[in-house]
Amino acid sequence: MSGRGWQAMVTLLAVVALILSGCASQSGSAQAGVSSESAYGGSGGAAMGMGPDSRSGRGGPGMGRGPSPREFVAAVELKDIHFAFDRAEIGSEAATVLDTNAQWLKANPNHLVLIEGHADERGTSEYNLALGDRRAKASMNYLIAHGVRANRISIISYGEEQPTCREHTEECWTQNRRAHFGIKAR
Repeated sequence: MSGRGWQAMVTLLAVVALILSGCASQSGSAQAGVSSESAYGGSGGAAMGMGPDSRSGRGGPGMGRGPSPREFVAAVELKDIHFAFDRAEIGSEAATVLDTNAQWLKANPNHLVLIEGHADERGTSEYNLALGDRRAKASMNYLIAHGVRANRISIISYGEEQPTCREHTEECWTQNRRAHFGIKAR
């Protein structure tokens, strides 16, 4: 990475730290699993991740307590959901998947869940990080509204940094606009 790239990364991390320190005083609504705009999506809250045991920013450890994102593994029982371009609302197809995910999580209360928010490559890195966060929060809020305990859920946004498809096509971008679920036994 060039010197400028490192400077940009350090600056971004400093901004993230400032945002997260401001979120500490607003943790009541985050712990309840409610964003300020909508229960199933929207743009309320900070740009990184918030939640009962949240992680934030580009895959690094967050300010919350609890396990590291690296401790969570994909589970075939929990399916990804996908989002429309530049949106974080839960559509009907995604709701069906989340209903199934919620049923599995309620039947397996000894597992914690990490929801990763992802975006496609269009837009700035900062915008996509915030969009991934809104997608993870929308997914978290949906699960909470459907009976999954908030203290079992952590969220993180990877923005555009972990694509599942690297082609520059609409079909590929659709795959990258997602919320991905990982689990960890308590």
